[in-house]
Amino acid sequence: MQVNEKILEKYAELIVRTGANVQPGQVVQLTVSVEQSAFAALVIEACYRAGAKKVNVEWTFDRQSWLNYRYADQETLSAVLPWEEAKLKQMVQDLPVRIFIASEDPDAMNGIDPHKLSAVMQRRATVIKPYRNAIDGKHQWVIAACPSVAWAKKCFPELSDEEALAKLWDAVLQTVRVREDNDPVADWKAHTDFIEEKVAWLNAQAFTSLRYRSANGTDFTVDLIPGARWEGAGAVNTANGAFYIPNMPTEEIFTSPMAGKCEGTLVAVKPLSWNSQLIEDFAITFRDGRAVSCRAARGQELLEKMIAMDEGAAMLGEVALVPRESPVNRCGFLFYETLFDENACCHCALGMGFKEVLPGGDDLSVEEARRQGVNDSIIHVDFMIGADDLAIDGVRADGTAVPVFRGGTWA
Repeated sequence: MQVNEKILEKYAELIVRTGANVQPGQVVQLTVSVEQSAFAALVIEACYRAGAKKVNVEWTFDRQSWLNYRYADQETLSAVLPWEEAKLKQMVQDLPVRIFIASEDPDAMNGIDPHKLSAVMQRRATVIKPYRNAIDGKHQWVIAACPSVAWAKKCFPELSDEEALAKLWDAVLQTVRVREDNDPVADWKAHTDFIEEKVAWLNAQAFTSLRYRSANGTDFTVDLIPGARWEGAGAVNTANGAFYIPNMPTEEIFTSPMAGKCEGTLVAVKPLSWNSQLIEDFAITFRDGRAVSCRAARGQELLEKMIAMDEGAAMLGEVALVPRESPVNRCGFLFYETLFDENACCHCALGMGFKEVLPGGDDLSVEEARRQGVNDSIIHVDFMIGADDLAIDGVRADGTAVPVFRGGTWA
């Protein structure tokens, strides 16, 4: 597909009107790389056409982040300055629509001490998390992507810069259902309708646990929270009733399992990019609901730091079902970006769960949700476990096992 101004405008409109669903009079907060200023301008204009009151931009820059970690000390980097906290307080007041454009180089933080990375993130997240909790469920948000050359070359190192970028753009647009000759809004409506059918079926089963098995070594059982819902694709801003789609692309149906109630080993089938560093060929073993050991061919220390970020980081906050025939998986390559790779196959997440899966969950405090079984943490990190032979059974209260997935897809 030829990536031109018309296609990019179509994509920007989809992000703003279907993903974020910006409403007239809303403030929008756009987070995007300085390298994507041209695409940022298209998104900003689309927001104003949708009726946005004001669009504020937070620029990111991979090289600046690397230089900060290379030269600034840990204490300086960890500090959340008064002006930063003032912005967070203003965010809670404004409840802006938040649009995040992913384009980072997966190797951007190579050579940086993983202990320093995790320590800084841990300190900063402790201050930021209460503000994040305060807006949870009360605003619209979406994460979408805009390829960069560095990211494209990571995916296709054998190609020239221009060829790699064109190939990654083609894949991104394919997975978000944007073509020259289609109505992406209509295609997304059909897609979300299919996901909602599966959500309704899962919720009707009232499973008490899930069992995972694969020849690669995955052998795992996790309890589910009684009465917790499965959800997928879209969400609703409880403050104004606006329906939005947080992830573009999205293929998952998910819930938060019972924190601290799982046993066995999960083997990852794709590398994990965390803090712009890679963890590859890894597995995590759980006992009494907590990760007690892990192994990784690359990034072992980083994985251990991640699991130890706080009390909840060693427990699961999400289980998600994604059929292996998803458009992301059909692309046939690793994106090195969790937004895409988690939508290629089934995954789980360490860390924070979703209180909205509970009845009346949006009105619960974090502590109230935790008492009902939703995990809490400063992290939420998805890792992919959907092998081509993955089998998942749902188990009812009477012990009846119902096939949910066989061969990595819906049974």
